[in-house]
Amino acid sequence: MVPTPLLIDDRTIRVFLTVCDADNVGRPYYVDVDALDPTRIVAKSAGPLMQIGAPGAFDERGIVAAQVLRNPDGTLLMYYSGFQRSDSVRYQIFMGLAQSTDNGESFVRVQEPPILGPTPAESMFRCAPFVMPTEHGYQMWYTAGSEWETVNGKEVPRYSLKYLESTDGVTWGSEGMACMRFGPDEHGIGRPWVTRTPGHRYQLYYSIRRISLAAYRLGYAESDDGLHWNRMDGQLGLDVSPAGSFDSDGMSYTALITAHNKTYCFYNGNGFGREGFAVAELTAP
Repeated sequence: MVPTPLLIDDRTIRVFLTVCDADNVGRPYYVDVDALDPTRIVAKSAGPLMQIGAPGAFDERGIVAAQVLRNPDGTLLMYYSGFQRSDSVRYQIFMGLAQSTDNGESFVRVQEPPILGPTPAESMFRCAPFVMPTEHGYQMWYTAGSEWETVNGKEVPRYSLKYLESTDGVTWGSEGMACMRFGPDEHGIGRPWVTRTPGHRYQLYYSIRRISLAAYRLGYAESDDGLHWNRMDGQLGLDVSPAGSFDSDGMSYTALITAHNKTYCFYNGNGFGREGFAVAELTAP
């Protein structure tokens, strides 16, 4: 689940993703695909790229890669969501950071504690980040929340998107600025992915959990400043397939990348990645 692409070279897109074991504990792996034909797999990691945390750690029950950035020195930074169980709720999710010096073959934690841990304002979820380097530091859009609620007899988390800035990409504030409001049928907005147009306008892709549905749908918004978003969900042009398809019930966790003047969108279908991940190509209207 949560495919996260990075251009390794002109020929290869490395898609970092999370694979869950029989206990539903996730670890990061990768799949390399052809940059000219991303439906063609050319290589896979031999095993997990890093292991879950020690007992009691914030990431003891799973690691979900959210974004991988390349530093100027060639090292890679992986921002990830770490799962931890709780006696009172099903889980809590906070943000970790790991580094790779071998082009993504393996990762080690930058620090053992989360870089975004619980705070009074965001006590349950501070996770699923998208981090964008700037001339002055880093921007980050991420999922945050402090509540669980019952929807159709099931306890589900309530979370939306917030925004923070950092000078070093490691140290962030204790509370982000809210930048996305719920619609009338929504209780979750997550996994942001942000791009910029040639005119420097922000484009935001995200996943929406509705009260009336048991699965995600996809959303799209635009902004001039990265904080105030104009939701344009109906203009995304990517929706569930007919009944019986792997993405007929749900679509989630979009991530975009451009290679050879083509833009691809990787995403999960039914079951939050239970049936794998897919890729769509942006076409002119």
